[in-house]
Amino acid sequence: QVQLVESGGGLVQPGGSLRLSCAASRSIFSFASMGWYRQAPGKERELVAVLNVGSSSTNYADSVKGRFTISRDLAKNTVDLQMNSLNSEDTAVYYCNALKSFPPSSYWGQGTQVTVSS
Repeated sequence: QVQLVESGGGLVQPGGSLRLSCAASRSIFSFASMGWYRQAPGKERELVAVLNVGSSSTNYADSVKGRFTISRDLAKNTVDLQMNSLNSEDTAVYYCNALKSFPPSSYWGQGTQVTVSS
C-alpha cells in the first residue's frame, strides 16, 4: 500500500514563505506524476502544481505561478512545494497526490494545514 506523508505546513504571515514536503513509502519513480492540491473551507479541491517525475516537467495553477515551485528531492525521496509571497487566499489544507499509470491508480496524503494570517 502506498503512503504519502505531508509535512511543513503551519501559520505564516502574509508575504512569508513555507516549504511543504511529501514523502512517499516507495520510490517516487514508481509514479508517473506527483502533485500538490489544496482545499479551502467551502471550496472544491484544486490543483496547485504537478510534476512529471521522469522528466521533471511542471505545471502550475495560474494563481500560484511565479510564487510556488514544485521539485523532487531524489536523496530524500520527496516532492516538495516551495511557497513564497504567501497571501490569505493561499490558506487551505494542502494535499499530496501521486499517480501511477499501470494500473491506473491515484494516491493521497492526509493533508497539511497552511494558514496565512497576520
